Amino acid sequence: MPSLTLFGRKWLVASDDLVFPGIFEFVFRFIWVVLLSLACARYFPYTWQCPEGGVFVRVYMIGVLTILVCNMVLLVPLVNRSAQGAILDTAARRLVAPLLTVKILLLLPEVGWNIMGTMWLFGETVQCSSEHFTTTVTEGLVLFNWVLLALTLFGLAVVFDPLGSTRFSEQESTLETLRHRKLTRLWMRRLQWTFCWMRRDKHGNDAFYHMANFFSSLFRGTDTVPSDYMAGFILMRVRQKRETRERRRLQLLDKEPQNVHDVQKVMADAPDWMSLELAHHFLKLAMAAYTWPFVMYRYPFSGLAKLTANMTCCSCIRSKSTLVREDNCCLCNLAGVRYLSMIAEEDILFASFRNRIFEMPYYVVADHKTGSIVLVVRGSISMRDVFTDLNAGAEKFEAEGLPPNSMAHRGMSIGAHYIKTDLEDLGILTKAFLLYPHYKLAITGHSLGAAVAVLVGCLIRPKYPDLRVYALCSPAAVLSREAARYTEDFTFCVGVGDDFVMRLSIDSAEDLRTNLHHVLEASRLPKYRIMLNGFGYAMFGVPTRDLETTWKSECTTPPAPGHLPLLFKPLEPTSWSEVSVLEKDVPARRFSRTRLFSPGRILHITYRKKTGADKKSGVGGSKFAVRWAVAEDFMQLAVMPRMILDHLPENVEKVLDTILKEQRELEHHRQHHSS
Repeated sequence: MPSLTLFGRKWLVASDDLVFPGIFEFVFRFIWVVLLSLACARYFPYTWQCPEGGVFVRVYMIGVLTILVCNMVLLVPLVNRSAQGAILDTAARRLVAPLLTVKILLLLPEVGWNIMGTMWLFGETVQCSSEHFTTTVTEGLVLFNWVLLALTLFGLAVVFDPLGSTRFSEQESTLETLRHRKLTRLWMRRLQWTFCWMRRDKHGNDAFYHMANFFSSLFRGTDTVPSDYMAGFILMRVRQKRETRERRRLQLLDKEPQNVHDVQKVMADAPDWMSLELAHHFLKLAMAAYTWPFVMYRYPFSGLAKLTANMTCCSCIRSKSTLVREDNCCLCNLAGVRYLSMIAEEDILFASFRNRIFEMPYYVVADHKTGSIVLVVRGSISMRDVFTDLNAGAEKFEAEGLPPNSMAHRGMSIGAHYIKTDLEDLGILTKAFLLYPHYKLAITGHSLGAAVAVLVGCLIRPKYPDLRVYALCSPAAVLSREAARYTEDFTFCVGVGDDFVMRLSIDSAEDLRTNLHHVLEASRLPKYRIMLNGFGYAMFGVPTRDLETTWKSECTTPPAPGHLPLLFKPLEPTSWSEVSVLEKDVPARRFSRTRLFSPGRILHITYRKKTGADKKSGVGGSKFAVRWAVAEDFMQLAVMPRMILDHLPENVEKVLDTILKEQRELEHHRQHHSS
């Protein structure tokens, strides 16, 4: 950071990205120098006796050795200069660009000599006696050089920035607007080429355009390269651990912990239908919506056997008790639902496995255990679902009972209207309640399915005022604030630990972008050191000494909830002022003018470290703590080790299993002491 300027344009690589590639290339070239030197020592005297082409062979061998040595000599200062200075200290790496230019120009004689080697080994230009060792080494070197040349050209194509021309000034608003439009078109082409294999539907181009517009807005005006983001995420992890320690040291945490390990105490003021037992039950139904891929994921060796017992061969010519749409000939999706939900086939009233952009699979069951007709919406598992997730702009969302001017996530809103229309056109719920008139309506889902379930609940609540929504790990950006408060009356949301999806939104992604620039500016380490440290952090955790030695300057003021972190004091002005530019125009850079929030009443489950008293007691203490959270608690993305694992439904199920088991043991312990 910033991007490397070479041949009059910027590239998607920085001057500090050449340390590891340079070291690897030096090692490979050193090996070839040793082997070729041995080959020359053995074969060079024979070239004087060649009937034809002896001079050709001698020129080739001397030239190749010279080029290899020149490359090695050039790689030493290139790696050394690339390793100098912190990420923003480009002055310390000012020699990288000219050294790299010379390195690239050396490709021309290298290609020429490689052509000579190819002519010698695979042509009839040279008539010399063959020596096995020399021939083998030379053939290997020629092939290696062709492969290296291909990789170099591929690397140049990868780091080529179509908008990298240095002729334009990014300070002018008109040019910035034109650049934004061009970048949007570029992202549009990238998406269309990347996903050209995907069958297009009526929403495809619209989804691509909104995604391209978002990516263009997110990366507009940021002179960063991919490796900067990798380093930034590592530094974010260090910073977040340091901030937690600083808050504890300054006693800024509440004296009375908000997290309590006694679920009964936390749930005392909640209605009966908001219980972890019911959340656990509906989570199983939500997991079943992932059908046979989830079965194979959980049981890679025995999954096929588990599915076979629930399959229906030649279903297209056989009658079936369940109305199924867009399943395969063996009803594998339905088999997955049956196995994971443990519900009889006759109780699955309808199942739609149609998966398009903005159209997600769902099914309807009669759940006799809870006396409910349950609508289950599937979460994200396909690229079409990801497109639905990433169409994250806010659009107007209207339903009876919602506050005026309510807004919702665009992709999820379209998906919710699709399911509502489907239910009405097919009369699915009407027929279900004719069969079970005394049952209530429940809607559930995990991840994307949870958010869509809430929006469907908002749309059909006027007709079914007693409906309940169980949203497991719902995304952060679903509804505007007042609309999210409205859903607290009928939505129970459960989240675990550091789940990143519960914190993921357009605003949190934009804040993360700005925070990444803060930590990159504040870091005193060169990028290669950060990468090496990151590998160590993944293996052994973040050591305490790195919490202090990573930064240039420090401030112990913690961030206010929902605001950008203020960990660092302002630094001295540098030649690179992108961070200050980002800070000045954050409001103007927002992709969405309306911030969206998590829906419902949120029960947040966190991991709890056992205290000394817990270890001494017979019970040993709970592994988890629970608390009632608010949507504002999930406004900032956290780079944590379990940010992905805590979102996976099987891990959420394990957490709920453990808590319920601990509560049963605690209740048994209390009864034993009372008696």
